[in-house]
Amino acid sequence: MYSYNRVSLIGYQTQPLTPRQTPGGTSVVDLNLVVPYTFRSESGEELSGKGFHTVTVWGGMADVVGKFLRAGNQVFISGRLQTDSWEDEKTGEKRSKTKIVALDLILLDPKDGQLPAPEGAASVLPSLNRADIVGNVTRDPEIRTTTGGQQVLTLGVATNDRWRDKATGTDKERSEFHNVVVWGKTAEQVSKTLKKGNRVYVAGRVQTRSWETKDGQKRYTTEVVADQVCLLGSHHPLADASIQADAASVSQRQARSPADEAPSSDITPPEVAYASEIKVEDLPF
Repeated sequence: MYSYNRVSLIGYQTQPLTPRQTPGGTSVVDLNLVVPYTFRSESGEELSGKGFHTVTVWGGMADVVGKFLRAGNQVFISGRLQTDSWEDEKTGEKRSKTKIVALDLILLDPKDGQLPAPEGAASVLPSLNRADIVGNVTRDPEIRTTTGGQQVLTLGVATNDRWRDKATGTDKERSEFHNVVVWGKTAEQVSKTLKKGNRVYVAGRVQTRSWETKDGQKRYTTEVVADQVCLLGSHHPLADASIQADAASVSQRQARSPADEAPSSDITPPEVAYASEIKVEDLPF
């Protein structure tokens, strides 16, 4: 694997499910999750809110969810971000929607029902909204200052999803392009450090916001609001010191025992091929 695209959510299903079958006979169902959250702003203020997420579940997992998940149930989801694009039939305008394709799912409610919310224990109630991405920066970061004086930076990160289709035995690949938003001091550091083509790790939360176009139509965009951005594939002074110390130690041991050779580091890791239960003709793209 050369990139990573994973989202973890703990939230509540908001409405009854409507399972369906694709023409190829694969089960599929869409979840609509509300995820309460709290976070601390740059000024130290604790803010709370809720986000809404569409999660698509395929195959046998969809069959189980369709039977047992009800509106109000709490669920854990781990999956990948996927953006589907299409052309509006009326206007010809290109449209897109980002959702989460579930890879793992756990129903969280006890058999005898949900526990009552404990008083004065808000710190243990927030749900989970976590995105982790390893990919390449697709454009130079753009930084600006808001009217309130805060710095905010935007950048694009691309990841690749590779799998092997069971039906055809062929390898498939799909690229995803993620919009990343960085605030405050981290934004300033990222603007000075990253550039197009860099490999990065991004961690944060998934956020979907909406706005109205000039002609009054509502539009949505999904972003990863990052609290951590790491430049990958670069030297780190602290790590270099340890590496050099260990290299010196190895050299000393080899000098005492020249017959002992260090193992070769010239090894190319194999690519990992993943088998897919989803038929190509069933994919909505």
